Amino acid sequence: MSRINPTVRGFAIILLIAVGIWLLQLQTALFSLLLLARIAFFLAIAFFLFLLWRERRGEIAMWAGSSRAVFYGAVGLAIVNIGAAILAPYPDGSLEMLVFIFVLAACGYSLWRIWRREHTYGY
Repeated sequence: MSRINPTVRGFAIILLIAVGIWLLQLQTALFSLLLLARIAFFLAIAFFLFLLWRERRGEIAMWAGSSRAVFYGAVGLAIVNIGAAILAPYPDGSLEMLVFIFVLAACGYSLWRIWRREHTYGY
């Protein structure tokens, strides 16, 4: 077994797991675990963003009020957008996925513009 290409061995293991799930009819349990993993992933992202915010909250507090409002609004909208995508997945290749990507890109652009505006020192 150790002489088999590692990629082929990995695919064989995945295939064995998939066949085992199919034979034992464990699809419902697998979907439940997938839902729990999605929720855990969302919470991990939220915790990571909280840690980033906690490091920089003193600096953000010194920004103009409008900059803070746009910054926090963009972060909140991005979190709601990602949470909706994780907890209620979109149908295959639909317009909702395009809107998800557009909203996430708009939030990222807003965050970048506010960050650049507040960190430009020589204008």
